[in-house]
Amino acid sequence: MTTEFLKSGLLAAAMTLLAAAPALAEDPVPQIVVTGEGRVEARPDMATVSLGVTTEAETAAAAMEENSSRMAEVLARLREAGIEERDLQTSGLSLGPRWDYGSGERAPRLVGFTASNSLSVRVRDLDALGGILDQSVRDGANTFNGLTFGLIEPQPVLDEARRRAVADARRKAELYAEAAGVTLGPILMMTESGGMTPPQPMMRMASAEMADAVPVAQGEVSLTANVSITWRLGD
Repeated sequence: MTTEFLKSGLLAAAMTLLAAAPALAEDPVPQIVVTGEGRVEARPDMATVSLGVTTEAETAAAAMEENSSRMAEVLARLREAGIEERDLQTSGLSLGPRWDYGSGERAPRLVGFTASNSLSVRVRDLDALGGILDQSVRDGANTFNGLTFGLIEPQPVLDEARRRAVADARRKAELYAEAAGVTLGPILMMTESGGMTPPQPMMRMASAEMADAVPVAQGEVSLTANVSITWRLGD
């Protein structure tokens, strides 16, 4: 009874494999995968500035007290310049010892403490950017960690970059299909990746003695979109 059951099971499995064999032997669907890129240049309408205050003193308390006082002046001036609270954010705060390692074999000597406070500022009025940078220096900001330009509403520009990416991919796919003597069929799959590439702004930091605002060059921001599309190919 058991032997007959095993034989029938093996026979059923063999018939299943034979039935599936034609499907497994079918040729894969001819297809082509093409990547397209769309790029749109736009004039920025906002900037993000990273600046800060660094102070040194003999004690940790004195270093932090002076640092807090200077940063309070910087923040007050930024608010007076029209910067909203949502556009001000502390991005780093640190306090640490300063050591004199000297030379020779003597042990390092503690000579004081350093306090640092970094601030990220979004400026939505680019006409006021140079003046804000200059005044921040005058009020006590003595570290500058960078400036990037951007768009308040990047979505419309990014959508145009997506359209251009799809058009670029289709152009390439049609070219390849024509060169190969086949036709371009329906889209089987589409995936996207991309983002905004900030420009490298041309600017220089002014000294506190300068009477004029810090000169900045806004340039353009470049928004890119990349799309990978798989088409089915016909005869």
